[in-house]
Amino acid sequence: MSDSSRLQSLLSDEALTHYENGREAHRLSKGVGQLELARTQELLSRYLPPPPAVIFDVGGGNGIYAFWLAQQGYEVHLIDAVPLHIEQAQIYSQTQRAHPLASIAVGDARQLNRADASVDAVVLLGLLYHLIERSDRIAALRETHRILKNGGLVFAVGISRFASTLDGLFRGYLDDPEFVAIVQRDLAEGQHRNPSNHPAYFTTAFFHHPEELKAEVEEAGLSCENILAIEGSGWLLQNFEEHWSQPSRRERLLQSIRWLETEPSTLGMSAHIMAIALKTEPVGDWLPELRSGEALRASGTGRATRSLKKRQSSRFCQKRGSKYHQT
Repeated sequence: MSDSSRLQSLLSDEALTHYENGREAHRLSKGVGQLELARTQELLSRYLPPPPAVIFDVGGGNGIYAFWLAQQGYEVHLIDAVPLHIEQAQIYSQTQRAHPLASIAVGDARQLNRADASVDAVVLLGLLYHLIERSDRIAALRETHRILKNGGLVFAVGISRFASTLDGLFRGYLDDPEFVAIVQRDLAEGQHRNPSNHPAYFTTAFFHHPEELKAEVEEAGLSCENILAIEGSGWLLQNFEEHWSQPSRRERLLQSIRWLETEPSTLGMSAHIMAIALKTEPVGDWLPELRSGEALRASGTGRATRSLKKRQSSRFCQKRGSKYHQT
């Protein structure tokens, strides 16, 4: 199979058309996209190892997160299946010569051009929900596992199974019988389709239940340490711009999302959910310890390391049967 035909099989025709129209270019700079951007950056900053760790941004679009990470001193490699996104990233890279990306390439998440165990972290922020076949999602996650160093981190984002229902309720889309049919399939199967290509109804995708995202990550051999809400219920605010434009109200909004970010009963209300996972290989009687980015910076190490001390936090003690300690 040629490279072009393999990439065509990775994304649906509808998704390729959706992104080749340039709809993603400014999405995160307006409306509730600003909340998604801020919260994603916050979570990455919290848990990533310090620069100059090696990061693969797979399915990273035109590089909005990749360039931000490079500005902080990371070695960032951007890969996306949409040629337009890569062209946009290459153009933008000319304006960021002081903090260039290590590489920018069209590629297939199921077959990454990278040596085994050579990457500190992989971010999958816009990839998994466009792999509508479970086998493709597992293949991409297993490829992520292959290139990660032991102790390396994965940040895998899914769209919530319930996002279209909530969006339809709050935006009035449920008045449209066509959207009702879309929602019913989303809830029943997780398979999102937009037969008429309505611009407000997104494109072909798969919507995860939080437990389903965790199960897929673990099936790929990764240890799912937590599932976090990205936007929480903040994306549903009818007066979002009013909250976001006022610093004090913006901070209250973000704080309330943090309070509930791990609450299982409300995870599905978030438009996007993030799985944080760890590549763990037993070392004697112990597994490598996952630590927050702040703890890593304080210790001066750029990877999750073996430790016989009690864990500083119980936030990530989610894996059954692990040998992690809790405070």
